[in-house]
Amino acid sequence: MSSTFRVLAVGFIAVSMIFAQEKPAGDASVTRVTLDNGLQVVIVRDPLAPVVTVEQNYLVGADETPAGFPGMAHAQEHMLFRGCSELSADQISAIFAQLGGYGNADTQQHITQYFSTIPAADLDIALRVDADCMRGIQDSQTEWAQEKPAIEQEVARDLSNPTYKFTTRLNEDMFSGTVYSHDALGTKDSFDATTGEMLKDFYKKWYAPNNAILVIAGDVDSSAVLAKVKQFYGDIPKKSLPARPEINLQPVKPESFTLDSNLSYLLAFVAYRFPGTDSPDFAAANILSDVLASQRGNLYALVPQGKALQTEFGFAEAYRKASVAYSAAVLPADGNAAPVIAEIRKILADYAAHGVPAELVEAAKRREISAAEFRRNSIPGLAEVWSDALAVEGRNSPDEDVEAIKRATLADVNRVAKEYLVDKNSITAELKPVPSGAPVASKGFGGGEQLTSAPTKPVDLPSWAGSRLLALELPPAPPSSTEATLPNGLHLIVRTLKVTPTITVLGNIRHQPQLEAAPGKDGVSDVLENLFSYGTKNLDRLAFQKALDDIAADESAGFNFSLQVLKQDFSRGVQLLADNELNPALPGEAFEVIKPETAQFVAGKMKSPGYHAGRALNAALLPGNDPVLRETTPQTVSSLTLDDVKQYYAKTVRPDLTTIVVIGDITPDEARKVIEKWFGTWKAAGPKPEVELPRVPLNKSAAANVPDPSQLQDTVNLSQLVDITRFDPDYYPLQLANHVLGGGFYATRLYHDLRQVTGYVYDVDVRLNAQKTRTIYTVTYACDPKNVSKARELIQRDLISMQKENVTAAELQQAKALLLRQIPLAESSEDGVAGGILARAQMGLPLDEPLRAAKQYFSMTADQVRAAFAKWVRPDGFVQVIRGPAPE
Repeated sequence: MSSTFRVLAVGFIAVSMIFAQEKPAGDASVTRVTLDNGLQVVIVRDPLAPVVTVEQNYLVGADETPAGFPGMAHAQEHMLFRGCSELSADQISAIFAQLGGYGNADTQQHITQYFSTIPAADLDIALRVDADCMRGIQDSQTEWAQEKPAIEQEVARDLSNPTYKFTTRLNEDMFSGTVYSHDALGTKDSFDATTGEMLKDFYKKWYAPNNAILVIAGDVDSSAVLAKVKQFYGDIPKKSLPARPEINLQPVKPESFTLDSNLSYLLAFVAYRFPGTDSPDFAAANILSDVLASQRGNLYALVPQGKALQTEFGFAEAYRKASVAYSAAVLPADGNAAPVIAEIRKILADYAAHGVPAELVEAAKRREISAAEFRRNSIPGLAEVWSDALAVEGRNSPDEDVEAIKRATLADVNRVAKEYLVDKNSITAELKPVPSGAPVASKGFGGGEQLTSAPTKPVDLPSWAGSRLLALELPPAPPSSTEATLPNGLHLIVRTLKVTPTITVLGNIRHQPQLEAAPGKDGVSDVLENLFSYGTKNLDRLAFQKALDDIAADESAGFNFSLQVLKQDFSRGVQLLADNELNPALPGEAFEVIKPETAQFVAGKMKSPGYHAGRALNAALLPGNDPVLRETTPQTVSSLTLDDVKQYYAKTVRPDLTTIVVIGDITPDEARKVIEKWFGTWKAAGPKPEVELPRVPLNKSAAANVPDPSQLQDTVNLSQLVDITRFDPDYYPLQLANHVLGGGFYATRLYHDLRQVTGYVYDVDVRLNAQKTRTIYTVTYACDPKNVSKARELIQRDLISMQKENVTAAELQQAKALLLRQIPLAESSEDGVAGGILARAQMGLPLDEPLRAAKQYFSMTADQVRAAFAKWVRPDGFVQVIRGPAPE
C-alpha cells in the first residue's frame, strides 16, 4: 500500500494520553474510551456528509526497526494488506475496492497508520477488517516474495524524487547517530535480506491493542459505534511491549551539499534543527515559522526585490525530540544560490538578534486559531488531525494545539528565534537542475503479441461483508445547491453547510491562453497571474496582506481564485477578493521584476526532462498546427510590455466566463447579496473570446525516450486520443471499464497483474480525461528499465481482453460498487464539494450529474462495457513516452 510520509506542520505541548471512560471531554461531539485491553478509541461526530473515516494508528514506525533493517515497519505496513488472521489478500482488496477504494496506509518515524474513508453505512465492515488484522497476520514468505519487488519499486520511485533525496540527506546530517537519521522508507538491500518470519516477529512485538489508537470521524452515532468497537476489538489480548530506543541528540554539524535535480528551477535551502513536539517551545516555534513565511516578512521580500522567484519557510520533519525547519528560495535554473543563501542567513540572523514584528506574531496566532475551525470541514482531515495530535505528537486533543498557541507570547517567539536561528545549528543545500537531452524516437506501443488473459477468479467474501457489499444501491442525494446568473453574466452557486462558522469561496474564469494570447505573446498569462499578488489599486501589497491577516483569511486571485474566511468576516473577505480580482494594481515596477524572472524560469523549464516529455507527448498526439503546441519561450516573454498584460487582462478577466461557488454557513440570499455587492459592478468589455480547443483527428502510434539522469526508474506514459467528448453516452461505460482495470488496488486487473503477481510496478494508473472537445485515454506506470516492456505487454494484454471478452459478473459488480460508493465519498470535505460543483458548472454539466451518472452505472451491462471499450480504445494506437534511463 502507498506509504505517505506526512509533513507535520502543527503540534505542540506533549501531555499524557489518559482517556476518560466513555465520557466526552469538553466537546459533546467527541467520545473517548480506553478498552480493558489498552486500545485507545476516539470517536468524533461530524455530520458534514454520510461518510466516515477510520484511522488505526499503531505506535511503531522507523524508530523501532531492527538494526540494519530501516524499512521493517514499512514492509509490515504493506504486508497487512497481503492477508490477516481470517482474511486473504484477495478478500481484503475486494472488500476495500467495493467500499469505494479510499483506503491506504503510511509509515512514519514512530507510527504506522491505516486509514479508509467509506460510506457511514459500511463502517462495520471496515472495523471488522481492521480488527482482524490486529488479531493476527499471515506474513507468508510467498506473499512477501510477491510484494518485495513492488516495495522496491517504491524505493526506486522516491529515490528518483529530488526533494525526497534532499530530505533523506538532511535527516542523515541533522540527526546523525540516532534513529531519526534514517526514514521509514527502507532500502533495497535490507528488503532483500528480509523474510516473512522476520516480519511476523516484528508484528508480534508491536501490533497490539495497547500500542494502538483508533480514531473514527464522521456522521456516526457514537454510542452505537462504541458498542461495535467493543464487540470487534474487546477480546484481542494486550501484549508486553519491547523497550523503545533512546534518542540522544548530538550537536548539529554544519554542512553544505548539492544534489542533482530534474526540476526546472534551482532550490536553495537553509535548514535548522528546531524544538521537537515534546518541547514546551514547539508552539512558539510554529508561530515563528508562520511569521517567517509571511508575505509581509523580510524573507518573502526577496521576491518583489527580484532576488528569488519564490520563498517559503516551514517544517520538513517534526519528531518528538527535535524537528527540522527550513527556509527555501526558488531561483532560475542557471542562477547563483550563494548570494541568496547569504541573504537568507542575514535576514534570519537579524530576526534572531532583534526579534520579529509583534503584529506578525499576532497575525500568525489568529490564523492558527482560525484553522482549528476549518479543519472540521473535512472528515478525512478531521481524522488525520486527531490522529496526528494523539499518536504522532502525544497530545490529549488537537484543541491543546490551539491553547498552546494562545499562551505563547512575543517573548517566547523571540527567545526561540534567538536560540535556534543560528548558523551552528544549520545545514545548507542546493538542488541543482541537470538539463535533459532531447527526446529520442524508439519502438512504440503496439504490434506485440495479441494475447488475452482469463479474468481473475471471483473472490468469496465472508458473509458479514458479502451480505452488504454485494447489494448495490444508489447513493443518497447530497444537499441541494442554488444557482443564479447575475445581471453581468456571473454564474453563482451556493450550498449551505452549517457544520462550522466558516465559508469557502472558489471561482474560475474559463480561460485558454493558447487561444487568447496574441501571436508572439505566449507567456502573457503567466506574467499576469504572478502580478495578482502585488496588491490592488486601493491597497498596496503589504496593506492588502495586512487586511487579510486582520481577518485570518486565506485568499488567492487569478483565473482560479479562492477565499477561506470565518462567517463573521465574509463580506470583508469577499470585498478583498473582489478588489484583488477586479482592481489588481499591476504595478510597473513589479512587472519589470516579474518579466525577466518568468523568462529565466521558462528557460530552465525548457531544458528539464518533464518539459521534454510533455512536449514529446503533445507533438505525437496532436496535429502540427494545434494551439496546444504553441510554445512560451524566453523570447516571447521578454517581448511583453505592461500594456500587453493589461490588454490581456481586459480581454480575458470577465464575468460572463466566471463561475463562483460559495459553500458553508450561509444562505443563498446572504451569499448573493454579498457577491453582488462586491462583484456586481464588474462588466465584460468586447466580444467573448473563444476558450474551447478545436476537435482534432485521432493520433497515430509513436514513441520517444526522454533522458532523465536523476531518475533510477523509468516513468512511462501511454496516451491516445479517443474520438468522444465528455457528453458522449459512452463516457460512462468507459469509466466503468477503467474501474475494472484499476482504482481498486489488487482487486482490479492492472494492479493484480503488474503489482500483486509480478511486482513490476508500485503504481499503475488508468484515466479517461474527457473534455468538451477532446478526450485523452492514458495509462501511466513507473518501473525498472528492465521491466518496461514486460509491464507494457501485460497492459496491452489486459486492454485487448477488455475488448474481446465481457468482464465477469463479479468484476462488473465490483466496478459498479467502486463508482457508486465514490460518489458520496466525494462529499467528505467542503473543498471537495466546492471543487466538484465548480468543475461541473464550468464544463456545462448539471450540478446533480453524479447522481445521474450513478443511475447509468447501476443499470449498465457487461455487453455495453465491452462494446464501448472495443469501439473507442485502440490498443495499438498509443503514444508512448518514457522518461528516465534507456529501457532495456
